[in-house]
Amino acid sequence: MEGVGDESASAASPVNKWIFDLSRLYQYYLDKTTPLSVPRWVGTLALVIVYALRVYYIQGFYIISYGLGIYILNLLIGFLSPLTDPEMEASSGALLPTKGSDEFKPFIRRLPEFKFWYSFTKAFCIAFVMTFFSAFDVPVFWPILLCYWIVLFVLTMRRQIAHMIKYKYVPFNIGKQRYGGKKPSASSSGRKD
Repeated sequence: MEGVGDESASAASPVNKWIFDLSRLYQYYLDKTTPLSVPRWVGTLALVIVYALRVYYIQGFYIISYGLGIYILNLLIGFLSPLTDPEMEASSGALLPTKGSDEFKPFIRRLPEFKFWYSFTKAFCIAFVMTFFSAFDVPVFWPILLCYWIVLFVLTMRRQIAHMIKYKYVPFNIGKQRYGGKKPSASSSGRKD
C-alpha cells in the first residue's frame, strides 16, 4: 500500500512543477505588459472584434453576450468610481476638496486600469471559449436583451455621472493640468571651472 502512495506523489511532483513554472512564465509576461497600456488595449480590441464576428456569424450565444455586457458594465462602474466613496466619507466628516485652499486629494480608482484591462480581456476570452459549447446557446429574442442592456447602461451611467458632478471628481486625465519635473539647467551639468 505504501508503494502506491509514493508513486502518485512522485508523479504529481513533475506536474506540479510544470504548472508552477507555467504560471510563473505567465505572470512574467503579464508583468512585462503592465506599462504598455496602448498595445494591451489594441490586443483586447482585436479579441473583442473576433468575438463579435463569431457571435454574428453563428447567430447565437446572445445570452453569453448579454452576461458579458453586464459584467463589463460592472467593471466600468468600478473603473469610474473613486476608491473611497465620498458619500460614505460625508457621514464621517471627511469630504473631497471643493475650494482651492482645501487639501489636494488625487483621484484613486476603485478598480485600477491594469486590473480593469485584465478582467475585461479575461471575460472576453472566457466568453469566446463558451461559444464553442452548444449548451450555452440558449435561444432568446436578442433585441429584448439588447434594449434591456441599453436601458441598464443609460441608467447606471446617468447615476455615475451625477455622482461625479455632485462630488466634483473626474476619473480621466483628459484636460487635467500636468506638472513636469525640474529640468536640469545648463550650469548644473556637472562641469567645474
